[in-house]
Amino acid sequence: MCTAATYQTRDFYMGRTLDYEFSYGEEIVITPRRFPIALRHGGVMDTHYAIIGTAHVADGFPLYYDAVNEKGLGMAGLNFVGSAQYAEVVPDRENIAQFEFIPRLLGRCATLAEAREALRTLNLTGTPFSERLPASQLHWLLADKSGAVVIESVADGLKVYDDPAGVLTNNPPFPQQMFALNNFMHLSPKQPENLFSDALPLTLYSRGMGALGLPGDLSSASRFVRAAFTRLHSVSGEGEADSVGQFFHILGAVEQQNGCCEVRPGEYERTIYTSCWNADRGIYYYTTYTNRRISAVELRREDLDAAALIRYPMRTREDIFYQNAPGTES
Repeated sequence: MCTAATYQTRDFYMGRTLDYEFSYGEEIVITPRRFPIALRHGGVMDTHYAIIGTAHVADGFPLYYDAVNEKGLGMAGLNFVGSAQYAEVVPDRENIAQFEFIPRLLGRCATLAEAREALRTLNLTGTPFSERLPASQLHWLLADKSGAVVIESVADGLKVYDDPAGVLTNNPPFPQQMFALNNFMHLSPKQPENLFSDALPLTLYSRGMGALGLPGDLSSASRFVRAAFTRLHSVSGEGEADSVGQFFHILGAVEQQNGCCEVRPGEYERTIYTSCWNADRGIYYYTTYTNRRISAVELRREDLDAAALIRYPMRTREDIFYQNAPGTES
């Protein structure tokens, strides 16, 4: 399962957790402008916007989990198992396979407004990448500094919803997740008043009691509420270090620890990685389950007019700083 969120300070940020029981060997992958993206149902995107994100590269093709383009438009795909249904290929439409969805939108669209317009004519199909890699059942958070939308391909078609909460998790479908927030309108970062009864001398006994009832379990519905509450009340400085650090704290509210969510006997879902990108500056930050130090790859340090993928393996070895080591200054 996964959680994605947006965050605005001086710059616009977006990112996600990838929660699963095993890794596919994800990498930080830059698709430069001249890397040919061959579309399964016709045509090749010979030139397009440069893209950076996390992907599994299969047969030379970047299967993006999340990414941002050089113009500041970002997108993350999250599990939507049991609810996602894709269309069949139809003539006279632009048929896009599910695994091509992120590079197609980010490669051609500079803004959220342009992406909305493109979605009017796209037909999202369930064409598998290969026999080994069938179409994943996903929905997507798509955003830039102007706003965010959720895209869901379901039985009655492709739906695009405005997302004022700026977060997405998994099931149930997005409208139900948003409606469920009505059950938590009493939550507040402020201390509560005694509204129970004037006849009872009820008193505060702890800080943080305004958030009593905030769900703490690992279900996607609970993570949606917790991520929305944390994001909407988050406070940080405007600088890059403050903003990035705060974003990782926001998603830290929903991270999953190994051993707490058993999916099969002896197999546990965990937060394999957490990403955060500065969409304005093209910097992709990430941490992994076994390396919590923030690493970064800068899109604009690379040759964006190249024709080959640029790949960086994720850092997965714990990086511990010994503050009192000989020759180390604190």
